[in-house]
Parts: sequence; structure tokens; C-alpha cells
Amino acid sequence: MKLKKTISVIAVLLLVVACKTNPFTGEKNLNFVSNDQLFPASFQQYDQFLSENEVITGTAESQMIKRTGNKIETAAERYLNANGYQGFLEDFKWEYNLVKDDAVNAFAMPGGKIVFFTGILPVAETETGVAVVMAHEIAHALADHGAQRMSAAQLQQLGAVAGSVAVSGRSQETQQIFAQAYGLGTQLGVMLPFSRSHETEADRIGLTLMAIAGYDPYEAADLWRRMAAQSDGQAPPEFLSTHPANETRINNLQKWAPEAEAEAKKYGVTSFQ
Repeated sequence: MKLKKTISVIAVLLLVVACKTNPFTGEKNLNFVSNDQLFPASFQQYDQFLSENEVITGTAESQMIKRTGNKIETAAERYLNANGYQGFLEDFKWEYNLVKDDAVNAFAMPGGKIVFFTGILPVAETETGVAVVMAHEIAHALADHGAQRMSAAQLQQLGAVAGSVAVSGRSQETQQIFAQAYGLGTQLGVMLPFSRSHETEADRIGLTLMAIAGYDPYEAADLWRRMAAQSDGQAPPEFLSTHPANETRINNLQKWAPEAEAEAKKYGVTSFQ
């Protein structure tokens, strides 16, 4: 009983003190992993990944990846400075690399480390298509989604320990039922929706950033139509996925494009490339 109470107190304290404001939404987000803890490990893992894969350099495509990343990075800095978040990016070390891989994918690591796989370029088609993906990945890094997921996973583990203690005096069958129910319940009811909310948030933030960088936000929905065609109906149901359904994503992007355009006008952007 004492252990269970101690765990409960720790969990409450973490929830109370471990919040960080998202500069794009103004919301308080669960995050008790600091940049000082997270970024050095992220940078090391990124360098290791690059050393184990073929990085494309000196080509028009690799230069486009870096150019697009730099433009959206500048847009993010303009937005943050204009909204009272000067210095927000001081710990970030931005890097944009193109890696030879047929996977239709790109990813961001905490602290601004971005990878594009060559397999996504035919789907992107144009620099604007690349900007849609790039802005989405940069948004993940800016919104501290990596740290939030780590924080949520630690709380999930803490909950599992507390629950195990609570049923420790029950039958073996009861303990097994709890373990299965807790694992499935937190995955479907908490962790997957949490991940989908991050993807949706990155879509919306990214749309604004690409527009401020001068890229047409109305083309984002078209990119995801092409992505949907690539999936060939093989995606799992949305409630079982870490990502929103393609139809959900496309509808959201269409709805948010005018909002992104209006925001870009505040920064003097009157036309898009």
C-alpha cells in the first residue's frame, strides 16, 4: 500500500510540474524530459544513423532538401520571434540530409535533425511537395513531440507498476487479465490517440510554416492524395494506427489552408511559389 501511494504521489507531481507551453498552440503539454537530457542523445543517434546509411550529397535533390529545410527553419524563427519566443531555438542544431532508401518516408529527431529518404521524392514531385513533408517534420521537432512521447511512455510504465502492486494479492488469473487489459487499453485508448494527435498538430503547424516560407499551403492536400494512392488501401483502421487516416488528413489540410495563407500574409507573403 505504501509503494502504491508513493507511486501515485510521484505521478501527480510529474503531471503538475512537468508541463511546457507549445509556442504554436499556447497549450500546456506533458513534458518532463529536458533538452539537455534529450538533444545530445538524439544528435548521437542521428550521426550513427547517417554513418550506417548512404547519404546523398552534391546532387540537385540533396541541395533542394537543404534549401527547403533552411527556408522553413527561417520561417519558424520569424514566427517564434514575432510571438515572444526569442531564443526558443538556441539549443537546436538543424541538419537536413537525403538518404538513399526506397521507403516513402522522412523523419525528424529532437533538436532539429531531419532525414528524407529518396523513396519519398517521386511522391513529393516538386519542391513544394518536399516543403509539405519538411514543414511537418520540423513541426514535430519544434513542438517537442519526441520528449512528450517519452514522458507519456514513462507514465504508462509507472501506471503499470502501480496497477501490478494493486492486484498483487489477487489470483494469478486476475493479475494476467489486468496486465493484458492495461496494455491494450493504454495502447488503444491513450498512446495511439496521443501519437495521432501529434501527427495532426504537426500537419497544422507545418502548414503555417510552409506558407510563411513562401510555399503554397493549398498543395498539401494534393501531396496526401498522392500518398494515399501509394498506400493502395493497405493502411490499418485509424484507431489502430499511429497516424490519422489519409481522408482525415486531407480534409484537415484543406480546411486549414486558408488559415495558413492568412498567417503568412502577416509576414508579408502575398504569393506562393
